[in-house]
Amino acid sequence: MNKLLSLGRWLFILSFSMYVMLHLALPDVGVQQFVPKFLPFPYFWNYFTGACILAFIVSGIIGKYDKLAALLMALYILIVIVFVHAPKAATDQMDMLNIFRNTNMIGGLLMYAAAFARDKRLVG
Repeated sequence: MNKLLSLGRWLFILSFSMYVMLHLALPDVGVQQFVPKFLPFPYFWNYFTGACILAFIVSGIIGKYDKLAALLMALYILIVIVFVHAPKAATDQMDMLNIFRNTNMIGGLLMYAAAFARDKRLVG
């Protein structure tokens, strides 16, 4: 049973790989739909986001700085909620759905950091 439950850790980490592929393979979609218009260099932000997500995945797989990576990823997703989805949520159902999905993801990241992260440097 424990082996089955420990599979959840890997599924959680690897589920982020879809976002990396989307940021790298379809940058126009990300830039047009998600990068706020007030940010300069929208393609930079799209690729930077993909690189940050990839860094979380690698950190989670190797177990180095995975707690810090999960906390930073949760902070990043909170910033996305505030600056990307919340301003449009009143008029776009998809953005409201993205707020709920991203809030769930923040919860998962915080649970991962508390229960599964192997890097114990951030204790407290």
